[in-house]
Amino acid sequence: VLCWSVFLSLTVFMCLLFIIDKVSCDQRFSGAASFALKGRSCLTLRDFSSEEIKRLLWVSGDLKHRIKQENQYLPLLQGKSIAMIFEKRSTRTRMSTETGFALLGGHPCFLTSQDIHLGVNESSRDTARVLSGLCDIVLARVYSHSTLEELSKEASIPIINGLSDLYHPIQILADYLTLQEHFGSLSGLTVAWIGDGNNVLHSFMMSAAKLGIHLRIATPKGYEPEKSVIQEARRLSDEHGTQLLLTSDPMEAAHGSNVLVTDTWVSMGQEEEKKKRLDDFKGYQITMQTGSVARPDWTFLHCLPRKQEEVDDQVFYSSRSLVFPEAENRKWTIMGLVVSLLTDYTPQIPMMKF
Repeated sequence: VLCWSVFLSLTVFMCLLFIIDKVSCDQRFSGAASFALKGRSCLTLRDFSSEEIKRLLWVSGDLKHRIKQENQYLPLLQGKSIAMIFEKRSTRTRMSTETGFALLGGHPCFLTSQDIHLGVNESSRDTARVLSGLCDIVLARVYSHSTLEELSKEASIPIINGLSDLYHPIQILADYLTLQEHFGSLSGLTVAWIGDGNNVLHSFMMSAAKLGIHLRIATPKGYEPEKSVIQEARRLSDEHGTQLLLTSDPMEAAHGSNVLVTDTWVSMGQEEEKKKRLDDFKGYQITMQTGSVARPDWTFLHCLPRKQEEVDDQVFYSSRSLVFPEAENRKWTIMGLVVSLLTDYTPQIPMMKF
């Protein structure tokens, strides 16, 4: 009886130790046990939870610290390759993906519209299956979001949205890492979007509330975000207890904001609308006057390339502008994303205080 009692006591004790250790581990990795990032695609941040987005940013910050600050060599993607499909040209997306993937020991393959004709010479379905046998992951920068959805449906490897008409998730990850580095945390920040209701804004709207960020959006009438995106953003805002404002007054959006953000008013494929768009966006240029109603510590973001009518030189080249660290962080966040989707990598630096 005594032996049996000792055995039961030891069993209970060991179980308690296991539970305590598990809780401690879960707290340390901020819900890491619920992560299932490896093998997934990234078409929109709508599909990622708060903790998953934080994990992506943590991995990105970790790689930046270890490689850039500590000069470590991390061949985490050695033997792997990425197919980069570009229907639309881009300096930052191409350079960040090519240099980042190569820095991690992998091989990037760049495919222009002259190399690959999605849905023309070969169906997107067939292309997805072919690439699944030739590489480990695909980044596609396309016109139609439905192209990405078809690639993801038919591929057996992860698909990353390098930009579509609906979302631009890899840009927003870079923006969040930039703001995290500058402010030290994200929760409680207020971001003012002043410009077009485009794909970059849609990605903000699908993720900001998950990080405790308030959004104030000013778009000209007729240039509002997609109704379905607004509906989901309102739901996320209610769920996470953040504020979401939609207005047509740039100064109202800027009022009390920590971050002023804009983007191009005329995207690729909209060149014929340029004159009308420039007329419709009069009064939306971000200037120091816009910042005068923002928080004293306000900063400025732009995903580039930038035009003078969107933001004047005084703001763009000021100490408040984070556009060039933001551009560099495109590299570290795409690296963090592909490492998370292709490996079981665990960051070495402490978890960021989001």
